[in-house]
Amino acid sequence: MAIRKFAPRQPAVQPEVSTGPLAVLVAALALAAIFAPACSSSEPPARPADKGSIQERPASTVQWAGCEGEELASLECATVQVPMDYRNPGLRQIDIAISRAGAKDPERRLGVLFTNPGGPGGAGLAMPTGYAEQPIGQVYDIIGIDVRGVGKSTNLAACAPVDDARYPVSSQSRPTDNDLIQLVEQAKAKEAACAQTGGEFRRYVTTMNTARDMDTIRDRLGESMINYLGVSYGTWLGAVYGEMFPERLNRNVLDSSMDPRVSWRVGDLNNATATKQNFEDWATWTAERDAVFRLGSTPAAVRGSIDTIADTITERPVGGFDNRDDFDGAVGEFTRYRKSWAPFAKSMHYVLDEVHGAPPRPEVDKSNQHAVHTADALDDDAVTERDDDKDMSDAVNAAVLCDWDWPTDMEVYFRDMRSARDTFPYGNTVGQLGPNACSFHTGRVEPLVRVGAPKYPRGLVVQSDGDTQTSLVDGRNMAKALDSVLVVVHNEGAHGLYAADPANTCVNDAVNAYLLDAKLPAATVDCATADPPMPVPARPDPADPDPEAAIPLLGETADQLKTEVEAGP
Repeated sequence: MAIRKFAPRQPAVQPEVSTGPLAVLVAALALAAIFAPACSSSEPPARPADKGSIQERPASTVQWAGCEGEELASLECATVQVPMDYRNPGLRQIDIAISRAGAKDPERRLGVLFTNPGGPGGAGLAMPTGYAEQPIGQVYDIIGIDVRGVGKSTNLAACAPVDDARYPVSSQSRPTDNDLIQLVEQAKAKEAACAQTGGEFRRYVTTMNTARDMDTIRDRLGESMINYLGVSYGTWLGAVYGEMFPERLNRNVLDSSMDPRVSWRVGDLNNATATKQNFEDWATWTAERDAVFRLGSTPAAVRGSIDTIADTITERPVGGFDNRDDFDGAVGEFTRYRKSWAPFAKSMHYVLDEVHGAPPRPEVDKSNQHAVHTADALDDDAVTERDDDKDMSDAVNAAVLCDWDWPTDMEVYFRDMRSARDTFPYGNTVGQLGPNACSFHTGRVEPLVRVGAPKYPRGLVVQSDGDTQTSLVDGRNMAKALDSVLVVVHNEGAHGLYAADPANTCVNDAVNAYLLDAKLPAATVDCATADPPMPVPARPDPADPDPEAAIPLLGETADQLKTEVEAGP
């Protein structure tokens, strides 16, 4: 699931930033349940040693029973009550739904492993099923959580519908200056709609309260500490938990990480840069094979071919693409994943031929139309901001994003959107940088926790170099901030790498060695992708004069990508 980030302070380790200014955030509280203020030191403290040891399952007040639903059939489920407001714990209580895949080898049990899929607002009850068949399933009770507001926990009411037709926009990917003003009105309406239905509970749906919920669950389970595996936004949640409850966190793996010392918006800027870099990498790869794909012998020429197709689509449908917004999105989606590089190049070759007067290829057009619809689904799975998604709460997403500070000067958004529109409008870069509803949010109950030098054992950060949801810049900065060991997967666009499909043995081995035996690599680990581009020759071989014939059409590859994304943990 999806993603992201935090607002900055003056760090001891200066974070790497790929683009854009950093806004300064007010110093926050590092809160335990009693809201004790955090202490910081100019000298990082010595890191505690790993606390892992064989342990029996402790006494617990949690009442486990079988889970409802086929997806959860292999798990046990329970409900834990927690305060809505930890400052007033005697008032309203809310329910937090949890699940468990028990350690399969109890004699080797190492404790509990809490998990979070990201979002914010992703449902987590099913997450243990994605890890239970890994070696860690032998030695950990793997715990899934529907965080406050989500799924089977006490729900935050869905945001009231917003009629975007009241604020018409001519193009999402290349908005006019008038469209920019309409997008501001949409963001205002979104915040008002969420505030209208969210009520008092919405003010307490925050990362910090989710971390407190985690610690309450730990206590009810009778555990003295937890181990943790978080993905995407779940990496930030893990860092916040470690800041607030350092003595209760042991082994920790952060998969596809946010940068803990910059704002969510700076993370969006980094992600837009990653989207552009993926395109440039694809263009370079394609230019090296110009004798096959005929899109140009230099990256600039390949970019020119794509721009020519986009310009033509504004005049008439071509190659199965009915409008430029769909085309712009497809370019970003299919240059991100290396599996689709060759099919996308083949598709663009045929579409460019049609632009230049060749007759349409009905099978190509149909495949491209299917790929566009699948690209929309891939984007939904990635961004996880759909009102109709049973595994994602849009209302919780909208609430938690307001943990961070956002620009209130709309010219900041306009400047960045114009820049993306005019230089690289592909892959939803413009939309990523648009005005956020949180610019109009009021009523924050506490400032965002500042993540300082960690006071818990060293962990592992896993990151791919082509991730456009949490960029490599973000992952490197998370590893620096927490003095964790970094595992980088090269030539890879995937988000969520451990226990993924297809399996990356290099990643899985590093994570398993750490979680099972506390073995951390001595330095950064460089892993190759498990899903590389097809091996297309730079020039056709006389024995195989048409290498494109062996490359599948784009729609077929899009279906494969969707299956892989959905099969992830």
